[in-house]
Amino acid sequence: MKITFMKGRALILSASLLGATAVMAEGYQVNTISTRQLGMGHTGFALKLGAESQFFNPAGMAFMDKTVDLSASMTAISPTCTAIVDGKKYKTDNDISTPFSVFGAFSIYDNLKAGIGVYTPAGSKINWTDNWPGSTLNQSVSLAAFTVQPTVSWRIIPKLAIGAGLTMTWGNVDLHKGLITGKQFDAILGAMGSDMRFGDITPASAVLTGSARMAFGVNLGAMYDISDHVTAGVNFRSKSMMKVKSGTTEVKYGTSDPTILGILSSKLDGISKTNFSAEMPCPATLGFGGSWHNSRVTADVEAQLTFWSAYKVLDIKFDGAPQFDQHLEKNYKNSWLVRGGVEWKATQRLDLRAGMMLDFSPCDKDFYNPETPGMTKVEPTVGLTFRPIPNLGINAAFMYIAGLGVDGASYTSTNVLTGKPDKFTADYRLHAFVGSIGVSLSF
Repeated sequence: MKITFMKGRALILSASLLGATAVMAEGYQVNTISTRQLGMGHTGFALKLGAESQFFNPAGMAFMDKTVDLSASMTAISPTCTAIVDGKKYKTDNDISTPFSVFGAFSIYDNLKAGIGVYTPAGSKINWTDNWPGSTLNQSVSLAAFTVQPTVSWRIIPKLAIGAGLTMTWGNVDLHKGLITGKQFDAILGAMGSDMRFGDITPASAVLTGSARMAFGVNLGAMYDISDHVTAGVNFRSKSMMKVKSGTTEVKYGTSDPTILGILSSKLDGISKTNFSAEMPCPATLGFGGSWHNSRVTADVEAQLTFWSAYKVLDIKFDGAPQFDQHLEKNYKNSWLVRGGVEWKATQRLDLRAGMMLDFSPCDKDFYNPETPGMTKVEPTVGLTFRPIPNLGINAAFMYIAGLGVDGASYTSTNVLTGKPDKFTADYRLHAFVGSIGVSLSF
């Protein structure tokens, strides 16, 4: 049996929808825009990468010595998350996520370049299954964000370049979550004198689908050759507001018993349809780095600050129903991503790479939602490029994501049937395997 579920209680579900969209950027931030650079710790603020500089630092594209430069990357991310609740371990059953990127750049003049890129800066798939203890926070979620970025880059003097790109980003989400756990509903049934029990089965769940309207921002950069062997770069990506115009929710029941359905529907039916709207920031980032290079070896170290403090609250408004508007605390803090890598030109046809990323979490342990568990992560990488012909490169990379774990993380939500607060606490762990392949062509 299915019914449409909107308005007042959809408020809480809508909050989960939007919260998932925001935290996924940290929980599974897509640090796989470039296969080639993934092998080198996904560095690029102080590297001259041709078309791919459009993402890392648009100024780097101005140093391109080719007429046309093209690249494409495809990545497979296989994550596993576990939660320990009251001494029992629960494990996700996740599908593989497949972010991608395509970049193209061309020379207008020797010192002026232009290009365009299409990439997925954030995305995640996670499936905790329908009946785990945290089902009212999340059962499964599929998230994706897409960006189109036209870019111009100008080398002002031989050693100094600047670049700017316009980012146009939109996204979508498919979220499944329980409305009440079996144990919670059993207490209601017991108080009513019913002998029926659900135990670990979730009696009612909601399926939410929504999309964010296109958000605009800028990607700016500067790069300077300090010497023949040392280069410095800085990159700034502006904050952009993702706006959800409306969303739909469908309720599914875990039973066909007419008596139980009557009890549930008495709580959930009769809610008239309405639309909700909300705004939330995609936070700004500031990155800087330095590279050392000669004819065979390139090394790069860099740091990126993400201004997650912009995401302190989430406000949701309902058309024609202001009594249901919500002001939800998120309490994110700014966080750092530190990375480094090295590339060695082993032969004329083969380049080898290795790198490391350390990604610090912005999440507060008291506002911790398992949609995409955020925690500090250590991420070693390796990669290579093989050139069967001089202008064609076949790229491959591998990354292992090792979450450092979070103990005693909690999240307090409002029960949609009783209206009372429910606090869920768990110890979280995660790891992921990431493989990427790509191709680059220049002439």
